[in-house]
Amino acid sequence: MPIPEDVTGDEIDKDVRQELQSLPKTLAEDVAKNLVMVARLIDEDPEGAYGYSKVALRLASRVAAVREAAGFAAYANQKYSEALAEFRAARRMTGNAELWPLMADCERGLGRPEKALEMAGAPDVHKLDKAGQVEMRLVAAGARRDMGQLDAAIVTLQSPELASNAVQPWTARLRYAYADALLAAGRESEAREWFAKAVESDKDGSTDASDRLAELDGVEFVDAFTDDDESATPDDDSDKEE
Repeated sequence: MPIPEDVTGDEIDKDVRQELQSLPKTLAEDVAKNLVMVARLIDEDPEGAYGYSKVALRLASRVAAVREAAGFAAYANQKYSEALAEFRAARRMTGNAELWPLMADCERGLGRPEKALEMAGAPDVHKLDKAGQVEMRLVAAGARRDMGQLDAAIVTLQSPELASNAVQPWTARLRYAYADALLAAGRESEAREWFAKAVESDKDGSTDASDRLAELDGVEFVDAFTDDDESATPDDDSDKEE
């Protein structure tokens, strides 16, 4: 696949660059460029990112960072079986537990919420940092909802991180998930309160909490141009004085 001229491969994380040092120099450069493209496209063009990840995988399947990138690209394309296989491979290579929540969410994507809940109670969770533990809680709550256990999903999300007034990178998503679960359980007034809290903490617009809050408040957004405006036409020349 074509690589834009502005991509040099030096853009990758230094830890990944160090991993690639086990490869011949030219091969390492090619792999690095493909990994840069995966990172660049994964949000806006997940299919494109997936294509570059497959190239990197073909070139260097024994590099953990490549397997991880392939997993993320497959995950972004809802190829959960493939993503799970790649995440497992990366984890075997590194021994790192940080992919555990993503692996559990892949189990959800494969229609196995019970397996995701089993993973949420595994010792590996204690190896996660705070962000990873919050992510695991979100996955577990999602699994509960998959199983129709709304009240259990709500309880799962109730935590010190949810109650804290401090805003962390995960705060908006946690509050949003809690509000959404409350709404699904028919607790609309509480849901509104938590959607509002999600809006307060969502500085980068990572959720659509503001839209959900407006919907609950009955606010309707209309186009600046109404049908009447579009149907209006300039005065006909025949109405002008000759």
